[in-house]
Amino acid sequence: MKVRRHRRNVGFQWCYFSFVALLSLAGFQSACRQRRRPLYAVIPKAQAHIYWQAIHAGALKAALEANVDIIWNGPATESDYAGQIAITEDFISRHVDGIEIAPTDRDALVNAIRRARDAQIPLTVIDSGANTEDYVSFVATDNYGGGVIAARRLAEILKGHGNVAVIALLPGSGSTTAREEGFKNTIAKEFPKVKIVAFQYGMSDRSRSLAITEDILTAYPTLDGIFASAEPGSIGAAQALKERGLVGKVKLVGFDTSASLVEDLRGGVIDSLVVQDPFRIGYLGLKTLIDARAGHTPPKHIDLPPTLVTLENLSQPSIRVLVSPDVEGYLH
Repeated sequence: MKVRRHRRNVGFQWCYFSFVALLSLAGFQSACRQRRRPLYAVIPKAQAHIYWQAIHAGALKAALEANVDIIWNGPATESDYAGQIAITEDFISRHVDGIEIAPTDRDALVNAIRRARDAQIPLTVIDSGANTEDYVSFVATDNYGGGVIAARRLAEILKGHGNVAVIALLPGSGSTTAREEGFKNTIAKEFPKVKIVAFQYGMSDRSRSLAITEDILTAYPTLDGIFASAEPGSIGAAQALKERGLVGKVKLVGFDTSASLVEDLRGGVIDSLVVQDPFRIGYLGLKTLIDARAGHTPPKHIDLPPTLVTLENLSQPSIRVLVSPDVEGYLH
């Protein structure tokens, strides 16, 4: 009888300690989950251009300040709508703590953005709009205003008359469409003697932008000016002017910045650049998500002013920060 009682006691103790161990393990796992650093996804339109690298660096700065993590992933090209949708869907499935996204297309990403809302994942749209209000904030340059600045600058250096062409980026891109509309509308309203004789898309590709600029220069040998609405078009148009020996003869106003564009500005290939602050866009985009997670209500729209950069103001400290953001310091 004593032996049987002892065995019952041992069995009871084993069950008890097993139960306590399971509770401890569950508590440990719960604590680990609670201690996990928040993880935010940042999804650019593409990854190669310096503009998107500056967005990445700005988001990293905000993440470091808030002691959170980010995961960066985007399609290879800005025309890969399906790729960006798939990346967004993957982050929704992983239930990240928030999503910062620059939609490749105003319509293509709407359903994915709504699915993030349905999954209760806060999402901020940056750079380029989407045809939905299902987001925490929209952080972007005043792109229409940037197009207005470009139109007025080109008309000024052409002394109010001449034939010009537009090297556009990509159909459906909200940010560049706004720039192109701002340019076209301002030319039509304020400068009736300036005629837009050609408007073509470079499809966010430097080589294609070079090719279509050369086609336009062939079709319009007396062309006076060009407006390129984004970095790939600005680089392609500048290269075309160099190859055709038209530097200084055809005035070029570009949009965005890179080392080669600044070099061409210094060399007189480009008259001026309308420049954004992508570092700040990436930074503020993540900040709005962090604030939303903390129970705050960020502004629904945050518009950042574009800046006209010329050879005359290029050396100013405030301009140097815009044309050469501290990308390397955060990405490496």
